[in-house]
Amino acid sequence: MPELSNFTIGLMGVGLLIVMVLLGVRVFVAASLTGFLGLLALKNWDVAAAIAGTIPHSKTVTYPLSVLPLFILIGFLAFYAGLTTKLFEAARRWLGWVPGGLAVATVFATAGFAAVSGASTATSAVFSRVAIPDMLKSGYDTRLTAGVIAAGGTLASLIPPSAILVIYAIIVEESVGALLLAGFLPGLVSALIYAALIIIMCKIKPELGRSVTGFTWKERLESIPGTLPIFIVIGIIFGALYTGAATPTEAGALGAMVVFGIYIYRAYREKALNQMSGRLHEALIETAKLTVMIFTLIWGVFLFVRFLGFAGLPTAFADWVVTLDMPPLLIMICILLAYAVLGMFMDAIGMLILTLPVVYPAVIALGYDPIWFGIIVVKMAEICLITPPIGLNCFVVAGVSRDLRDENGKSLAIPLQDVFRGIGPFFVADVITVAVLLVFPQIVLWLPQTMG
Repeated sequence: MPELSNFTIGLMGVGLLIVMVLLGVRVFVAASLTGFLGLLALKNWDVAAAIAGTIPHSKTVTYPLSVLPLFILIGFLAFYAGLTTKLFEAARRWLGWVPGGLAVATVFATAGFAAVSGASTATSAVFSRVAIPDMLKSGYDTRLTAGVIAAGGTLASLIPPSAILVIYAIIVEESVGALLLAGFLPGLVSALIYAALIIIMCKIKPELGRSVTGFTWKERLESIPGTLPIFIVIGIIFGALYTGAATPTEAGALGAMVVFGIYIYRAYREKALNQMSGRLHEALIETAKLTVMIFTLIWGVFLFVRFLGFAGLPTAFADWVVTLDMPPLLIMICILLAYAVLGMFMDAIGMLILTLPVVYPAVIALGYDPIWFGIIVVKMAEICLITPPIGLNCFVVAGVSRDLRDENGKSLAIPLQDVFRGIGPFFVADVITVAVLLVFPQIVLWLPQTMG
């Protein structure tokens, strides 16, 4: 039997990984096991064991990665401090008058929360609790209600602070601060396209969601103070990153400190220190769970990435892509279509960690900007969060809705199939957003180019 080449072993490893993921094996298990076996085949036991033993430590102690738990903590503290409810109420009073006003308000409220959260699934979970009862009570279509919350949650992937953008930066060794800033305008464009879509849909079919009127200017103005903590945190993080006054980790620490101070102040003012201490415990536990999940993914996948490097797959793929007799834009579209298909079977973070070591060198060889590509590929990851059969945000909305009751005790559960049907129009909106960013790359690059 002829000896297999390193490249062939690499391809076999990729095939094994894909099969394991399709069979339902968790990404970190499939990646780490494939990586270890691949290193064993390419090298020997000593090398494979040494790499497997050092990666969990070496990839965890990197300074840029320390920003992740801080960004996640900000989001959970903001939720348990009740800031999300105030944000939604303010958006409701200011935007409720447009067709589909509550849905539009939900989009911009999720965008505001995304600017202090960094986690898409957490944003969807929070606004499922906040917005579903109000929207269904106002007679909004069930599918539109579920769809707007699942899609709105994906804005946390783009709008800084974004956990997935940090992961991209670490994998490709790009500036975390530049990537976080680059996501701001595309996130805003995405939110505006969502809002425009809702208004058009509800204008054509008013029964989907009618306007909410009757708020006076006094009531609108009274809602603003409750949102100030959110905007203060946004200002701190964005200002620190833009001016270069602080690293992303330092900006995250400042933001977490401010939200924690607001949390303690509200507990003291409402004389609910005992109750708030329990919520603080929950916020810390949820932060730890999500952080461990992300770190575990990173450990497992980086072991697989090291195997790919020894097999020579990234270099071979980049060389092959560059020699294709096709325009670079067409190649990019094909890459994005491949991400759309892959995202139907994998979670966003796992998909990026597994593919970037191979795809990224090819994209750079084609002459594309790494910051621009990061935003494009993360936007594709957003789409994967709402597409079946994986669609994590859809599962989150359906799961949280099962525990909701209206004022009469009636269940507000939304079936999963209705959630998936509801995201259809928002999938189209996301495709439009990607097209806009392809045609106008300066939307992505302008802020990073002007940063201090």
